[in-house]
Parts: sequence; C-alpha cells; structure tokens
Amino acid sequence: MSSTYQLPYGKGFKELRLDTAAQVTLLRPAAVAGAPDPVATVEAAITHPLGEFSLTDFVGVRSAAVAINDKTRPVPHNAMLPPLLQALEAIGLPPSAITLLIATGTHIPMPPETFVQVVSPSILERYPVISHDCDADDLVALGTTTRGTPIRMNRRFMEADLRVVVGNVEPHHFAGYSGGVKSGAIGLAGRDTITANHSLLRDSRAALAIYADNPLRQDIEEIGRHVDIHFAINVVMNDDKQIIEAFAGDPLAVIAAAMPAVRRIYEVEVPEPFDVMITAPGGYPKDINLYQSHKAVSCANRVTKEGGRIILVAACEDGAGSAGYEAFMARGFDDHAAVMHQFVQEPFRIGPHKAFIFARDAVQLERIWVVSDMARERVERLLLTPATLEEAIAAAIAPLPSTARIGIMPYANATIPVVAR
Repeated sequence: MSSTYQLPYGKGFKELRLDTAAQVTLLRPAAVAGAPDPVATVEAAITHPLGEFSLTDFVGVRSAAVAINDKTRPVPHNAMLPPLLQALEAIGLPPSAITLLIATGTHIPMPPETFVQVVSPSILERYPVISHDCDADDLVALGTTTRGTPIRMNRRFMEADLRVVVGNVEPHHFAGYSGGVKSGAIGLAGRDTITANHSLLRDSRAALAIYADNPLRQDIEEIGRHVDIHFAINVVMNDDKQIIEAFAGDPLAVIAAAMPAVRRIYEVEVPEPFDVMITAPGGYPKDINLYQSHKAVSCANRVTKEGGRIILVAACEDGAGSAGYEAFMARGFDDHAAVMHQFVQEPFRIGPHKAFIFARDAVQLERIWVVSDMARERVERLLLTPATLEEAIAAAIAPLPSTARIGIMPYANATIPVVAR
C-alpha cells in the first residue's frame, strides 16, 4: 500500500512516501482550531487572572521586567506582548520603565540586530530590550534550593518592582512541561543554576508530562519562589502554532490550569509500541538545530520497541546547536554506551548533557537515522546515521515484514504518546 504524508521541515515540509504492507499509524495532537482573535484571548486572560493578584494591584510600581523567549521557542510574542504592555502602561509605567529580557538560558546571547526575530520593530522602538547572558558577572545570588541548586539570576530582572514571565505550555522531555515560572527561573538564570537544575534530568522521574513528582520541575518551581515572579502569561497552541487558550496570573495557578488543556490536546494513546518511528520536531524553530530536535527522538522513543528504529527528520539549519555537545563527542567514542559511561564519570555540564540524553535513547534502539541539512560527517561524529529521507526509509522500513508497525509523529515535540495499559 502506498501513502503520502507531510513532515514539517525547517520553514517548509518534506513529503514522506511509504510503499509498504506494514501497518502505519499517524500520531499527532488533536485538531483544534486556533482562537479567532488571539490578541483578545490574551487580553481576556490578563483581565481575568488566576490566583490572588492582578496587574492592577501593582499600580504605583516604578519598573517592570518581562522575561520573553529567544528564537528557539515558537512563542507568539506578537499576539501576547501588545495586551501585556498595554496593561503595564495602564498601571502607570512608561515604556522606558518596562524592560523586555530575552530569556536565553545557556544559549548564546542574541545580538541586538537579531531581536526582530522575537519581537516586532514597533516594540523594539518603544521599549528597552536586552538579551540575557548566563555568564554575566553581575548576577544576583539568592541562596540555594533544597535540592542543592545555587540560585543566581539576571540583575535587571531582580531589580524590577514587577517581574513577569511570558511563554507557552507544552510537553517538555525532562521538565515535564514548559511554562509557568520556567522562562524566568531558568531562562534568566546563571549557568551554574541551570547546570545544577538540569543535572536532575538523570532521575527517571524527570520525564515528559510528569510534573508533581518530577524533581527537576519542582526545583524550577522552588527557584521561582526565591525569585518571586509575580505574574505569568502562558498560551497553549495547536500544531499550526496558533493560540488555542491563554492563561494569566499567579505562575503556579497558570501552569496548573494549562496542563490539563495540554494533555487533552497533545496526548495520543497507542495499543503497543512501534517497530519504526518517523519523527519530526514540528518545523522551525523546533528543528533549528540538533540540540533542540532531540526532543522529537525522546518523545518517539516512548512508543518505540526496544531494539526498534527511529528516523529523525529535522532541518537543523544551525547545525548541532552546541559546541560543548560536539566537543564531547569529538573524543571518539565507539558506541553510545561508552558515551553514557564517560558522561557520568565527570561533573555534569550543559552541552555535553545532550550527548548523554541522545545516548540514553540510542542504547535502547537499533539505530537513529538523521535526515537534515547537516554535513554527513558531522552527523556521523555524533554516532548518528545521516541519510536522505529516501535512504532512511529504504534502510529502516523496506526490510520489515508485513506484520511490522510504523508510527509517524510530524509534531513530536508537541505530542505525548502513551502506550495503553
């Protein structure tokens, strides 16, 4: 039987053609229409906040700082920021007193000429916009979490009278879910804070769609309490990156309300694992580099048989996305088991941790093929198999018997696959 599918790839698509007698299942989030007026949807959330505070309670403050996401996150700032900025001006803050902080985490700080990739020119002309630097020498120390994470935060954020975070809530492969305080608590933190927090990903409970029992996510919440983030605005989007719902108010109340909506839309149940999973992160910017695209492998691996095969389809226009990841792999490991063994012998480091996460998935599989724009030898150095889509299909699927099961996840980063119990 022959069938055709569209896989998001960069800012376009790749056409997947399968000619197989094997059973093919498409796994994707529920088809939910976007809000007819996304700006009005965000505005309504701000006007009717969750929790005990509204922005009108902050009348008289002299400054506000707003954490926004960098270019690697598909957050619809053009719909979210105008009603927020209007509400902040309505409580008496002039534009010069409202600073937008691009929450880069450990990513390279964005140079000013690239800010237009995350906010509109009209906002850039009117409000101060600064990119966070996790290695800045003026970060503010705020103590240590109960799990031992030292807390150091962006000074401009901490010195503001009103601290706001903006983001989206979707499944996250080791934080459980994005959203809530995360844009500020991690996105505006120092490297040592993020490193210590992310070291908790080695716990098996630091996994997709796990929140209350996830030590890494709960450490993030504790960081947020130390930072005292006052207000959050989060949206839930469909796989066309359209806003479905918006939530605003107390960050804990926001994520508590958003998570059930995420599960209703993104959770997909399957009767049993697959022999082969063809997975794509969901297009730009989720497949901007291999560092980000790995999340699609992690999601797919949840419903792939042990010893199965995964084909990752991701443009990776920015390459691997982490010099530390590539440098660690350049040591020349024979296999993924050796990668895992070496990683746990050394202090935890952001960047090389991606080698560990890839290896943790890969050791359960026969092979991971990578269909991307990266040079083949660069992919091979990462112990992955470079291929065109046609080559990957021929190698992974053609030899399978008719009884095999093939899964396709075109929007894997926004899919929670679950094997029925």
